[in-house]
Amino acid sequence: MLTEGLVVVHECMGDKEQGLRRLVLKGPIAQTAKAGQFVAVQVQDSSISSFDPLLRRPISLAEISPDQDEITLHYRIAGRGTEILARARCGERLSIMGPLGHGFSLPEERELWLIAGGIGVFPLYALAQSALSKGLTVRLFWGGENQQFLESAGLSRWQALGIPLYLSTLDGSLGQKGFVTEQVQARLFQLFGQTKQEAPLGGEKISVATCGPARMMQFVTKLCMEFQAPVEVSLEERMGCAVGACLGCVCTLIDEAGTLIHKKVCQDGPVFRGEEVVWDVSC
Repeated sequence: MLTEGLVVVHECMGDKEQGLRRLVLKGPIAQTAKAGQFVAVQVQDSSISSFDPLLRRPISLAEISPDQDEITLHYRIAGRGTEILARARCGERLSIMGPLGHGFSLPEERELWLIAGGIGVFPLYALAQSALSKGLTVRLFWGGENQQFLESAGLSRWQALGIPLYLSTLDGSLGQKGFVTEQVQARLFQLFGQTKQEAPLGGEKISVATCGPARMMQFVTKLCMEFQAPVEVSLEERMGCAVGACLGCVCTLIDEAGTLIHKKVCQDGPVFRGEEVVWDVSC
């Protein structure tokens, strides 16, 4: 759906050096959007050309508020397109396509574990809100470079949800020093032990959703498969058109028969079952 979003909030998140922005848009997309989906925002430098840059920028939905007809986007300034987007002011209208793609699913009764690396935490917040509204137990495992990054990227908002947080930083300035996957693995061993059992393990108790660096998601998927816990991953391939026409975001999957197939992240994803992703080809 092609529509417009009215900018109602556009602000820096935390430390300016992190380059993180929070953009709240009012519009009809909030009525149909689901956690894990994304929008494609048109960003153009009017001082040069009305078609520059030509391609829209895909940004995941960080928060969905249908009662206010608002969606919240979190993004990092990482290139010319996002630099132009960062100039948008309250009261302006932005051309947006969405909601696009397939989002996350919610378990019926199991605990929902959210595992994030860096800014991969952004699309998981909307999922946490949806899960909590259905009475599910939610835990967040989140790793980042340092305390400054985690705080800038919205740590206080997660703390306000009142859910268990397992934090990791590379420099040890907040939470456990090291990679977030170490805490995930330790928690799995604590719950289910380190010996193989014939009976289902994690599949009866937990469901996992993860977003972040590909290698992190690959490791999380491997862990979940070992413990027989369902896992969904949100891939972050580069996109051109964002509607499945340009084939710029094709990834490789494996179906139940063991056949390699190709799908489009923008149209068939960005969320897939972790066990169907062929990581060494897709990443």
